[in-house]
This record gives sequence, structure tokens and C-alpha cells, in this order.
Amino acid sequence: MASVAGASIMAQDVCIVGVARTPMGSFLGSLSSLPATKLGSIAIACALKRAGIDPSLVQEVLLGNVLSANLGQAPARQAALGAGIPNSVVCTTIKKVCASGMKATMLAAQTIKLGVNDVVVAGGMEGMSNAPKYLPTGRTGSRLGHDTIIDGMLKDGLWDVYNDFGMGVCAELCADQHKIAREEQDSYSIQSFKRGIAAESSGALSWEMVPVEISGGKGKPSAIIDKDEGLRKFDASRLRKLRPSFKENGGSVTAGNASSISDGAAALVLVSGAMAVKLGLHVIARMRGYADAAQAPELFTTAPAIAIPKAISSSGLKASDIDF
Repeated sequence: MASVAGASIMAQDVCIVGVARTPMGSFLGSLSSLPATKLGSIAIACALKRAGIDPSLVQEVLLGNVLSANLGQAPARQAALGAGIPNSVVCTTIKKVCASGMKATMLAAQTIKLGVNDVVVAGGMEGMSNAPKYLPTGRTGSRLGHDTIIDGMLKDGLWDVYNDFGMGVCAELCADQHKIAREEQDSYSIQSFKRGIAAESSGALSWEMVPVEISGGKGKPSAIIDKDEGLRKFDASRLRKLRPSFKENGGSVTAGNASSISDGAAALVLVSGAMAVKLGLHVIARMRGYADAAQAPELFTTAPAIAIPKAISSSGLKASDIDF
């Protein structure tokens, strides 16, 4: 019988058997020439290959994608077909701010738990660099005066519609509420960068990464992108000197310690325990539990602190059981 970490696999277990992600490209950087759907196809195809599963065995595809404007109809389906998954496979795009890819994975796991599916591809894809700008009066015709252009990335991905401010302001609210100083944020960011660089240098990330080939144009050689672009731009001394981006007086959130604007995709292949045993698949991990949480929109930054205990509880574990 298949097993993971010494535990036997049960028929309705949700097993992760394939994993792949593209490198993370910086805003208008190395991956910006590719739409999110292409990045999704690359991740899906690699995850299936690593799992040893033929695309014809996939029963459903669930992919998260928030900035879907100008990608064309049904982004998840585009990504699936581009990875060689048959036309007969049901595909659904999950548009959830935030964590659309995680929600897609939760929903995929639920279909397996319910006995609806045995093989599901889940994940997420975003091409933030290619989010278009909108001309709201373009369809009806503009009259006398200046026209306004709306940034689709901000409007649909990074703006609190209830309070009319950006996500960075939400981060400032969190820092004020929990008394997190600028120095603490910078130190945490620097630590994260250093850990990422160390992991990349040691090869610890290579098992999950799928290189992306970028055309160099007519008569020029292609480039292979196989490393996270943001790590190469890290400069600790410069990071500490950056000006606050979202709050002019007393602000602490900067372009260096805030979340980055990126392009990339990731995919998981989930199968039932019964299918893992039947096909003799290598099980990377089992999904034992998961949870959602929500509170006031402007407080989204601390919603994970509510979801984590719920996820641990749903797994039948205690916080003391968690290693990392």
C-alpha cells in the first residue's frame, strides 16, 4: 500500500502527487511577455509529468486567477488545454481576493473527499504585468474635456472598494494596530529575502521549479528563466532607506517590505488515495485539513491568524504538533 511519512493511505485521502511552479517574475520583468494562461499551462504540464499522470486521466481543473481582464474567455480552460488536457475536462476559474489558488486547491480537495473526482489539477496563475488599463468612457463615447484611464491592476486587484484605498494602506492599519515598527518590517523582509536566496543557492527550490523559455525575438536566442527574479534585486542597505509608499507621515510600509507585484503560476496534481494506490504513485503529501476566515475588508492582513487555528483543528492536530 502507498504511504507517506510512514502513514498508510486511505481510499478517500487527498494526496498531492505532482507539484510545479514557474519562477516568480518581477513587474514588467522576465515573464511579462507571456500571459498568465501560458504560465498556467507550463506549470500544469510539468506537474502532470512529474506525477506520472497522463492528461487524459484528469477529471477537473480548478485554477485561481484574479486579474483576468484581457486574457480571453475562461482562463482556467485556456491553461488546461494548453497543457494537453482534453476538451472534455471541466475547468473553472476561481476569482478570489486573496488566495485564489489556495481556494482552488481546497475546492479540488473537497471534490475528492466527496467521491466526485479521483484526479484533479489545482493551482493559480497571475500576470500582473499584463493587467490592462481601462478607458471607462470608450464604449459610450467621451464628451468635451479630459478622459480618465483606470489601472486595471489597481482597480480589480489592489484596491479596497469599501474604503477607497489601496492594499498598502491596509498594511499600514495593521502595523499601527499591532505596533509593528518600520525596523521590524524591514528586518523581517530582509530575513525572508536571505532565506529565499539561501534556498535557491542550495538547490532547495529546484524540485518545485519549472524553467520558462522566453523568445528572444526574430534572429535572437531564447532565454531560459529558472530563478525567482525578485531575489536578484535584493539590496539590504537600500531596502532600509526606501521611503514609505502608502502613508506620507509616519508610514512604515515600503516597496521593499511589502508584497511584490509579480507574474507566475503554480499547479498541484491531487488524487484520491485509491487512485494513488491503483497507479502506484509517489505521494508527496496528504491534505489533512484547511480553513477559510474573513473579517472586515481592511483587516484582511490578519485573517490568516483566524484561519490557521481552524485549519489545525480540522486536521485533528494541535498547534504544538506543527513543525513549521
